Amino acid sequence: PPTPPPPGAPTARILFLTDLHWDRQYVPGSAAACPDPLCCRGAPSEGPGAAGFWGSYSKCDLPLHTIDALLAQLPNTTRHTSDSTSDSTNNSTNNSSGGFAAAYWTGDIPAHDVWQQSRGDQLRALRTVTALLRARLGGLRVFPAVGNHEATPVNAFPPPYVRGNQSAAWLYDAMAEAWQDWLPPAALHTLRAGGFYTAQVWPGLRLVSLNMNFCSQANFWLLINATDPAGQLQWLMGVLADAERDGEKVHIIGHIPPAHCLRSWSWNYYRIVNRFEGTIAAQFFGHTHVDEFELFYDEETLSRPVSIAFIAPSVTTYINLNPGYRVYEVAASYPGSSHAVLDHETFILNLTEANAAPPGTAPRWQRLYSARKAYGLPAAFPADWDRLVRRMQDDEQLFQLFWFHLHKGHPPREPCGGPCKAALLCALRSGRAADPTLCRPLRPALPFPRIQELWHQRRLC
Repeated sequence: PPTPPPPGAPTARILFLTDLHWDRQYVPGSAAACPDPLCCRGAPSEGPGAAGFWGSYSKCDLPLHTIDALLAQLPNTTRHTSDSTSDSTNNSTNNSSGGFAAAYWTGDIPAHDVWQQSRGDQLRALRTVTALLRARLGGLRVFPAVGNHEATPVNAFPPPYVRGNQSAAWLYDAMAEAWQDWLPPAALHTLRAGGFYTAQVWPGLRLVSLNMNFCSQANFWLLINATDPAGQLQWLMGVLADAERDGEKVHIIGHIPPAHCLRSWSWNYYRIVNRFEGTIAAQFFGHTHVDEFELFYDEETLSRPVSIAFIAPSVTTYINLNPGYRVYEVAASYPGSSHAVLDHETFILNLTEANAAPPGTAPRWQRLYSARKAYGLPAAFPADWDRLVRRMQDDEQLFQLFWFHLHKGHPPREPCGGPCKAALLCALRSGRAADPTLCRPLRPALPFPRIQELWHQRRLC
């Protein structure tokens, strides 16, 4: 099991962005309620229910100026250079600087207007937002992952053996071109081939960026082969075996969380995490737009927590949320470092407050909470989060605090009662799809099919 770093050991801050969903047709003052799947577009309208300047509590995505405002207020992001990863590590170990050692960015760049998107629209979103990140983050290294909204049609990611105009080469080639300043040549090679890659973050820490569209329940191409359609899991095992041999720790990033994947892929991934529990230091995902996690247990007893997949909240408001982002504090580069997550902080923009401010006022992003302080965690290791789930079962006030954070400080009006709570706590224990045995220690009063039904109702995206 990981152990807390010794006193005075260096730590590093990692900026985490996911689900930006830029809507270039967002119009402040337009109708925030509409019959289409995406609103806050079209001609401005007078009266209540109009789209706010910074975003709206509705089925709306974000204008570019809100994403720019998020990046502009980040502390000291330009202090690091990409010339030397060891130099950036040394700079990042001083938390008082407020700077970041790296940024992880797990996809979903375009808006939810999926019925009218073209390849040109998707490439414009990719290039525009990438350029904005490069301009605002300076020399900070960004490690991206591919989201399910990057393709058109949405969720359509053919395996690499599909060639010609039906292939995803148009997207992966554009990504490799846009991200070439952030990633080494070997990473760009596998990115072009299948949308996944590995690269060193700093000495002793390797990053693996997975293309989780090859596990997606919505990717119809996987009807051909759902087990390992791009050979990605086989490749992942090779990367992890090399890291284990070389004494490296690994951070895994991806868009869709593992328990949301097709069952065969999800269970095989769970086995890989078990096999390499000593090498995988952390897992980071997005996609759900809310603030949650998925725990992994040893396969023999399903009782010992071996890993956790952190699921960070979205930048976008879709649906009825505040804009948000996450900062992870991890053990930095030193002999014997676990490179594990030590704490995380979530920041939000209170839309009610921001939209009520006089025009021209810079929006005030605020820290919603830090995990260890809010939940009273001795550390942020898998066992601590496992105990949190058990505590929330009996401590209703603690659970309601988690529910408040889950929705970035803007929960739905309907409270989370007994069935909702049972389904959510079960989801937090479930690092793989469709496994009722993971929920049994919680003694849920609901049958598992009913729990699964509630899971699907709760999904926003």
